[in-house]
Amino acid sequence: MACDRRTLLRAGLFALALAAGPAFTRDALAQDAKIPIAVIGGGNIGGTIGGLWVKAGHPVMFASRHPEELKPLVEKLGPLARAGSVEQALAFGDAVLIAVPYKAYPEIGQAYRGLLKDKVVLDAGNATRARDGELAAEAESAGIGATSAKYLAGARLVRAFNAANYRLFAQNAHRSGAPMAVPIAGDDRQALGVAAMLVRDAGFEPVVVGGLDAARKFQMGSPGFGHDATAPDARKAFGVAE
Repeated sequence: MACDRRTLLRAGLFALALAAGPAFTRDALAQDAKIPIAVIGGGNIGGTIGGLWVKAGHPVMFASRHPEELKPLVEKLGPLARAGSVEQALAFGDAVLIAVPYKAYPEIGQAYRGLLKDKVVLDAGNATRARDGELAAEAESAGIGATSAKYLAGARLVRAFNAANYRLFAQNAHRSGAPMAVPIAGDDRQALGVAAMLVRDAGFEPVVVGGLDAARKFQMGSPGFGHDATAPDARKAFGVAE
């Protein structure tokens, strides 16, 4: 029962952090809270990162337009994993990972605006011209952070888990020695704290590169994309302080 009470306390502290805004201290986020997470997209990135969170003890609901197709994934991951519709997952999760083709962002943002409002959303999407057309051109021109914020309006957005191929995440999670760095960027300080905690739970070291405008530095096609650097090396490359 004591363990259950500790789990409930940690979850409660995390929920307060989600709701409290800048006045809430980072101490609450250091309580190893295990909280429900929605993963929109059960493909390579969503399945890999969501699976790492399940292994860390977080309940995760994976969602797609055809949740029945996610049955093999959730059965493999065990009882903390489940599948549902996008609407069900967004209602379930205290935090959200979006890992779908970038061309789906306008539709997701419009269809689920109410459920996304004020949610901490980790945005792992990358835009490619071959697949995403004009959206990719917009992301290249305006920056991926500004473009995601435009289409996911109202969410507490953090760019995360977009800067490497899923194989690098699968191979390097919880590796021995210095952990692999995961660059993150966002304008909401508290959302960055939540994202940093979830990056650590997945087995990596978060490196805050700056606000959403700084997400340009590690979007696809940039010099900061596609590396498995340590945190000190990543900070040096991005020009950010410890």
